[in-house]
Amino acid sequence: MNKEFQADVAIIGGGVGGCAAALSAAKMGMNVIMTEETEWIGGQLTSQAVPPDEHKWIEQFGCTRSFRQFRNGVRDYYRTTFPLTAEARSVVNLNPGNGGVSRLCAEPRAYLAVLTAMLAPYVNSGKLIILTRHRITGAEMDGDQVRAVTIKHLDQGHKHTIHASYFLDATECGDMLPLTKAEYVTGAESKAMTGEPSAPDVADPKDIQAFTVCFAMDYFEGENHVIKRPKDYSFWRDYKPDFWPDKLLSWVSPNPVTLEPMEDTLLPGTDKYPLFNYRRVIDKSNFKPGTYPSDISIVNWPQNDYWLGNIYDVPEKEAKKNLEQAKQLSYSLLYWLQTEAPRPDGKAGYPGLRLRPDVTGTEDGMAMAPYIRESRRIKAEFTVAEQHVSAAIRGDQGAEVFPDSVGIGSYRIDLHPSMTGRTYLDVSSLPFQIPLGSLIPVRINNLLPACKNIGTTHITNGCYRLHPVEWNIGEAAGYLAGYCVQQGVQPRQVRADQAKLTDLQNILSWNGVELSWPVITAL
Repeated sequence: MNKEFQADVAIIGGGVGGCAAALSAAKMGMNVIMTEETEWIGGQLTSQAVPPDEHKWIEQFGCTRSFRQFRNGVRDYYRTTFPLTAEARSVVNLNPGNGGVSRLCAEPRAYLAVLTAMLAPYVNSGKLIILTRHRITGAEMDGDQVRAVTIKHLDQGHKHTIHASYFLDATECGDMLPLTKAEYVTGAESKAMTGEPSAPDVADPKDIQAFTVCFAMDYFEGENHVIKRPKDYSFWRDYKPDFWPDKLLSWVSPNPVTLEPMEDTLLPGTDKYPLFNYRRVIDKSNFKPGTYPSDISIVNWPQNDYWLGNIYDVPEKEAKKNLEQAKQLSYSLLYWLQTEAPRPDGKAGYPGLRLRPDVTGTEDGMAMAPYIRESRRIKAEFTVAEQHVSAAIRGDQGAEVFPDSVGIGSYRIDLHPSMTGRTYLDVSSLPFQIPLGSLIPVRINNLLPACKNIGTTHITNGCYRLHPVEWNIGEAAGYLAGYCVQQGVQPRQVRADQAKLTDLQNILSWNGVELSWPVITAL
């Protein structure tokens, strides 16, 4: 059953960036293979169950044409497939869940359906092969060139070899980097290394943001859906981090900006923020009565961020233990919510909360994969630092202008607590560009990052890691790989030659990739 595959472009990892890269490389006429560890392509949107974090201008500008097509496709999916109310159907920018985190909160399966449809013409024509449940296990190098990679079917154990002209690393943790011996960075650089005011005085490669195992739930007052008491519940119920104002399993958490204690609650009806509505992916009032018996919410809250250990660049046994403990934290949060969480009416617990494994497509009720905020990052020809995008540093100048721009993005520098005990870091940033130099490894010629593994620092990862930016990075990497195959050049040659750079940027522009921001008079 072992096979040899040949492609122009091999994309390892089928997340947000991987899907965008597959789409753009196929549009360039490339023969493409994309692998994915889970059963679902889509990464953050689907297997990790995280609705898209987006900037406030997303409905007007600030994303690629294909990302906008994806967003519109999700809305059309609900309009054509579901019995919406007349009022909901008339809303141009329909938000199925009306969640607070995004203008497009929807179910993971809806995102998956639209991504699958967008890629279908290339899959059906044979230009794109998607291999789910496959993980990369090795790489064959020839000096500074990747010749082939080995992948393994996670269920059947078969190993296959993929030969390609270009390899794109779209894995959630940058898994190709150590296998190809590419130069990469993890954790926090020091002030001396980057000149960033928010960087620590001493570099720490283990200062990596928490990851989260998300889950979906709905709610029925008066019913009892309490899960079995998690085996680690006693630990998590009593756990209080040094940098946390109360126990982790409480309604009190630090304000990410001020670090002052703030108190939330579960449901609307008080002056406190209702966390159930934060990542609500179905608002049943958008649908005709009886379609959904309850609203559905995704739990990706401060209380289930896991920072006691990492799942990459540690021994496999330790990685598995940390992933299991992260799941135990999420189960414990749900159990606490069901049994002990203080209620505004003076009672304790919401036993009517029901775990929804069907929403996440798993038997255990947790998302298929953990939500990874911080990957390994390539050592790149150019690294984006805080001083390039910080509002406090740049002020009215706007973010640094990159002549080699291959896209744009916008988000605050938002760092969650880390595995070294650092608390939140939240810094205002300006709408920024994605420089081509951040996509080019310092040495390897035919390896490109295609998601959050580009040349950013620990600090700027906080604003370059979100869904629309990851999509833009992957899309740009796909067009770049296709251009290099067609022209017989290397990515670093494209960046160094103004004519070739202009050619690439024209291709990007023609295909709806915005390379610069319009003038924004109010931030």
